[in-house]
Amino acid sequence: MRILVGVQGTGNGHLSRCTALAEALCKYPEVQVDYLVSGRSKEQFFDMDAFGDWRWRQGLTLAVEHGKVQGLETLRRNAWQTFWHDVRQLDVHCYDLIVTDYEPITAWAGRLQRKPVIGLGRQYAFSQPTPSLPITTLQRQLIRWFAPADRVVGMHWFDEGVHLLPPIIHQRSERYDVEANRYLVYLPFESLADIHRLLLQFPQLTFDVYHPQAERRQIGNIHYSPPARIAFAEALSRAEGVISNAGFETASEALAQGKKLLVKPLVGQFEQTANAHCLAQHGLAQVMTELAAPVMSRWLATACSVPQQWPDVAAAVARWLSQGATMPVRQLSRQLWNSTNADNYQDYLRCY
Repeated sequence: MRILVGVQGTGNGHLSRCTALAEALCKYPEVQVDYLVSGRSKEQFFDMDAFGDWRWRQGLTLAVEHGKVQGLETLRRNAWQTFWHDVRQLDVHCYDLIVTDYEPITAWAGRLQRKPVIGLGRQYAFSQPTPSLPITTLQRQLIRWFAPADRVVGMHWFDEGVHLLPPIIHQRSERYDVEANRYLVYLPFESLADIHRLLLQFPQLTFDVYHPQAERRQIGNIHYSPPARIAFAEALSRAEGVISNAGFETASEALAQGKKLLVKPLVGQFEQTANAHCLAQHGLAQVMTELAAPVMSRWLATACSVPQQWPDVAAAVARWLSQGATMPVRQLSRQLWNSTNADNYQDYLRCY
């Protein structure tokens, strides 16, 4: 059996999720898996060993400035002719199955060449109405169009649909002691200057800041680093809390380890807006709409946390794919949610 996995590279959450899946798929040597990654320049990718001899295409991405999606710039900057050329040139006839984590080139190539395409990842939670993730009908259609799939396997924090699985969390054995007053900051869509001005107002705390424009250095109580998968995981493990944009994977990793969470959704990105709304409504995080010290102070004073217990979803999905993905998604969903310990939710409500 041969599978092509498309990985959306615009956010490190996609890469983290697909790395966990790739490592799980390695346990099935009878399955040949190839990876295609798009969404940013090739030199910006890091820690890609799990994907073997991976392929790169330019793909599509968002134009973001100062924490806000720039709609017209997104339309202008993307090389649409190159995108459709890459779709037409990608030959997928040799594959039994296409799996796309919201990567559009593999999704569209599979559709045009009539190959079965499975959409796997957070965005596919929005492809069907989900009570705690309010979006408009137009937004849902945009999600369906961007990386179309024959079958969708969405991911969510709650059991709210037959198309949903719990989050894929990297099952790392390394755990470090939590250091009081140490916080992980991951706000890749905000400017470093704005982040620095905010954190300077809390000299009693230690911050580990990971950012695409950062160089490794320390300024007082603030440690800056460029993105790095293993170092980031270590910093997350040591942190008392996490301050991040409202991406799904970072929030899921934080919740799985019981970190208190403060999120700032990327303005104009309706998925992050819905994520933030859901987290706040269910008492899993607090939300700030701008980098504001008063909001951060309230969060520091009031937030608490309880680890969320989710099963090893990557192992279950890898096994499902290795068997040809013949089991209905609703059955896979039921199996995983039945093994999920949901008792912690009530503990969260008592915290807020």
